[in-house]
Amino acid sequence: METLLFLCATGIIYSYAIYPLILNLLPKAKAFTASEPAQWPSVSLIITAHNEESRISEKLQNSDQIDYPDLDIVVASDCSSDDTDNLVNDFGNKVNNRVRLVRADQHLGKEYAQLCAIKQASGDIIVFSDVATQIPEDAIKKLVSYFSDERVGAISSEDRFISDDGQIAGEGAYVKYEMWLRGVESRLAGLVGLSGSFFACRKHICDDWDIESPSDFNTALRTARKGLVAITCPDVLGYYKDLKDPNKEYQRKTRTIIRGITSIARHPDVLNIKKYGRFSFQVWSHKIMRWAVPWFMLATALLTLAQWGNSSFVNFMATGQIIFYGIAFAGWKNPKLAENTLVKLIFFFVQVNTSIADACIQYARGKRMTTWTPSKR
Repeated sequence: METLLFLCATGIIYSYAIYPLILNLLPKAKAFTASEPAQWPSVSLIITAHNEESRISEKLQNSDQIDYPDLDIVVASDCSSDDTDNLVNDFGNKVNNRVRLVRADQHLGKEYAQLCAIKQASGDIIVFSDVATQIPEDAIKKLVSYFSDERVGAISSEDRFISDDGQIAGEGAYVKYEMWLRGVESRLAGLVGLSGSFFACRKHICDDWDIESPSDFNTALRTARKGLVAITCPDVLGYYKDLKDPNKEYQRKTRTIIRGITSIARHPDVLNIKKYGRFSFQVWSHKIMRWAVPWFMLATALLTLAQWGNSSFVNFMATGQIIFYGIAFAGWKNPKLAENTLVKLIFFFVQVNTSIADACIQYARGKRMTTWTPSKR
């Protein structure tokens, strides 16, 4: 029983600590560097929107200011029922049709709207962005420069949060950790997921587009299938306002996990290590083992309770869990206490794994993500 308890405890920390350690020990590919091409390839920027009349004008103004010689700006409207489409058409007329609308014929979700736009996109490189994300003027040139490396099939931006007063918020410890992990994965088999709000790929990567799975994960998967890698670029940034409402943030996390599980279920071959090697290992470690953490936490708690008092090891585990969950509970009840870095990390860890467990249960009950409602920020 103590061995089982030890294994469950190891399962909790595997994807966050042991997996990164293993990655650091593996031989890495030559670093990916940007190189300005002799001739800039054509680029299509696809902006996916569903009922975004309050934000679409700001997004279009931001997109029109991007410095790129051959940029095709396409708004993929997911059957918007408000004034979004009219605003896009009006803006397009003002900028000599540099911006155009592609309206999906059915309200089938974000990925279907993207597919409709891909079919009409003229660019050799496809850039995807959400309405909430602001793109710096020089970001597309920086991004495209990385495609000069023939090994690169897809590129993910890095997220930056904007506070209510318009200032760039400092990166939290968790965000720094995730960005570091992405950097290591980029040098091995490539990313197993891109930043859904701002990423890019070569157009042929969009073949066999799956409308029922998240486009950020499937782009990484299709890139691996074609023998290329998806990388993260720390100098290609996307700015957006963070969700301040804890309930909305929780719902967003839960929705993201359900979509991720759906994608793995639709493409189970990605877990075949014989077929995909290191990429499959990274999917197992970064995705599957991380989704298993709440169940390892539950098993650890139950095993500790069942063996309480039987050994010093069990008592140590029990004491550690009481302190850990006590801190998380205190952070939940006392917002001022939650401002402490340690308390914030522990509370965030418990909250994330609660949302993962919730998502797993909802998925097991038949919950799927088909249509798409963007988070209001």
